[in-house]
Amino acid sequence: MMTLAEIAELLKAELRGDPSVQVSGLGTLKGANSGQISFLTNPRYRAQLKETRAAAVICRAEHADESPVPVLVVSDPHLAFAVISQRFDIAPVAVAGVHPRAIVDPSAQIDESASIAAGVVVEANAEIGAGVVVMANSVIGVGARLAEQVRIGANVTICHGAQIGARTNIQAGSVIGCDGFGFAFNGQGWTKIAQVGTVRIGESCDIGAGVTIDRGAIEDTVIGNNVIIDNQVHIAHNVTIGEGTAMAAQVGVAGSSQIGRFCVFAGQVGVAGHIEIVDQVQVMGKSMVSGSIRKKGIYASGVPETDHETWRRNAVRFRHLDEMAKRLKAVERRLDDSNPAK
Repeated sequence: MMTLAEIAELLKAELRGDPSVQVSGLGTLKGANSGQISFLTNPRYRAQLKETRAAAVICRAEHADESPVPVLVVSDPHLAFAVISQRFDIAPVAVAGVHPRAIVDPSAQIDESASIAAGVVVEANAEIGAGVVVMANSVIGVGARLAEQVRIGANVTICHGAQIGARTNIQAGSVIGCDGFGFAFNGQGWTKIAQVGTVRIGESCDIGAGVTIDRGAIEDTVIGNNVIIDNQVHIAHNVTIGEGTAMAAQVGVAGSSQIGRFCVFAGQVGVAGHIEIVDQVQVMGKSMVSGSIRKKGIYASGVPETDHETWRRNAVRFRHLDEMAKRLKAVERRLDDSNPAK
């Protein structure tokens, strides 16, 4: 429970309304009740703002007069809401200690302030730092290192030798440091290439559920500080991802590609292997990045949605593009030949 005065001080916001109003949770503009705080970022929801029953709304100054309830005026409502949301987090508080049903190798080092849940396996020479939380049935492999305040969700596998930086959060079901897809064709089948690198994840990263980050084939796969990765993303062996980059769901990055700092990849983007992408590149959803990107900016590929009949006609025409290009070139040549100025 917080008062609006306390929230305004935390957010460095201008409060317009009763400072003694109590807030006990979060809500949407449409669904919030008199004990919840909400926010407005997208102007398309202004109609909901005018009818909200929230205790207060976080918004920009230009929308403050439209609110029937108290407002907290800030320059970035989405960021302010993110900050205040942490005060109302409903995640269970972990209790320090090793659960009796956890299996811990005698050579493993676990800080006394860490929380190790039932069913967790901690293998030989693993190191688990202060304040780390490892939830049920996760595996911390041989020689893996978890720095302070790391949080590991249920059923996560941290494979041998992987290193997780301080305050990084890894959601349920992810696998960090499994073998990369390395094979050589021997004429009749495939010979596996031993993957002798590992994975190094930086500090304050957030890794979603069902994410797979492969260990390096020779050198390491490296994820920089403050990287955020959504659910169902695959990062192949020897990829490097720079600080502050964000990847939405179902992004796939092929082996040995290098991605810069503060890039943004929307859902289902595919990145080919052995390419370089500079800092501050944004790639739109469902795009395929098949070559290096050497200039920052916004990139897209693919065909946007359209009605089925239009799509069918366009698909037929697509098959004739090469023929049409050749015919156009022939027409241009004839026009050039008939030009008397030449």
